[in-house]
Amino acid sequence: MKKLNFRILAMIFAAFVMSATLVSCDDDDDENDDPDPEPETEFTVSSNITENTTWETGNTYILTDRIAVEDGATLTIEPGVVVKGQAGTGANATALLIARGGKLMAEGTADSPIIFTSVADEIEPGQIASPNLDPDLNGLWGGLLILGKAPISADAEAVQIEGVPPSDQTGLYGGTDAADNSGVIKYVSVRHGGANIGEGNEINGITLGGVGTGTEVHHLEVVANQDDGIECFGGTVDVSNALVWNQGDDAFDMDQAYSGTIDNFIYVGGSTSDHGMELDGPEGSATGSYTLKNGTLVGWNDGGVDGGEYADLRDGVLCEIMDCYFTNFSESSDFEFDAGDNDDNDAIRQNYLNGDVVLSGLEFNVSHLSGGNMTIEDIFVDKFNGGNVFEEQAPGASIVTSPSVGADASVFSGWSWAENAGGLAGL
Repeated sequence: MKKLNFRILAMIFAAFVMSATLVSCDDDDDENDDPDPEPETEFTVSSNITENTTWETGNTYILTDRIAVEDGATLTIEPGVVVKGQAGTGANATALLIARGGKLMAEGTADSPIIFTSVADEIEPGQIASPNLDPDLNGLWGGLLILGKAPISADAEAVQIEGVPPSDQTGLYGGTDAADNSGVIKYVSVRHGGANIGEGNEINGITLGGVGTGTEVHHLEVVANQDDGIECFGGTVDVSNALVWNQGDDAFDMDQAYSGTIDNFIYVGGSTSDHGMELDGPEGSATGSYTLKNGTLVGWNDGGVDGGEYADLRDGVLCEIMDCYFTNFSESSDFEFDAGDNDDNDAIRQNYLNGDVVLSGLEFNVSHLSGGNMTIEDIFVDKFNGGNVFEEQAPGASIVTSPSVGADASVFSGWSWAENAGGLAGL
């Protein structure tokens, strides 16, 4: 009887120890198991996008390389997303590239724009201004490139875009489909880009290469790009409500027989900015005419000097520039017809006299200057030999102290860094 009691007591003790151990283990699991873990909001993107993909509101996406959305794939970027490119130059420059046949559905809103910037930028989803970077700091990553199948003027139907090494065939652009659709790009701000991939070969803030009319492009902002702000290489796409602030080279650059319209645009220059507009003509036998209208262009004025140039028209360009207001440029700023790289004749002169280059409703405010180019005769310069074409046919331009033409700056209110920083005050 005593032995039986001892065995029962031993079994009870063993069961108690095991139970206590199990309770202890369960308690530990409860302590380590967070019932409401914080969702991940930062994602690294290190390879090309080959299938339909969505980048979601509230998240930040880090580009570790030049990322291409390949033929047949669609990248959807929801409102408020922040995309950051890691630092890199040469072939290692980071960028987001939409290849021919790929699509970008970047549909920001006035309340939640989509922001492309550098990893050095501490901005988070929901913010408009960078909390730590100045708006003139450039070259920290690449930029945004949209490439399509619309016609271009070049030596071949499709050629390699600048800013992308020839070894990367996703950099081809051009084709025969004027109505090609590369998606929707709206309420998008691109900042601190323009990384150099080679001598004189930088990436633009926003590059549109062979982009067709099926693509919807409006409400764009480019801030502090080392090279051009927005450049169109051929293509037929229309762009509206576009703003370039503090670019290092040209604000709006058109090339290779671009055949669309740029409507309601603003340029606000910085200390290293060059032209408000650099407008090139077609290459080879192709032709194409484009229009820039309803623009406000504000130069950088450092005591009347170093204000960049109004515009440079080159290479037999065919275009119309209408209802644009220019102010705060320097005493040496000019609006010139230039031979450019491909012209050794008087092609622009003849296009102008023939009515294929139309300049109308251009207003220049020089009231801040005390000397230099203060008249229309001084501002407009024909750099060809053999006389001044503007003496033969005066441009549709006038000197004013306040504008009656120009851009509607209100469309940039709320969502653009330039407006939030006071860079559009008085426009």
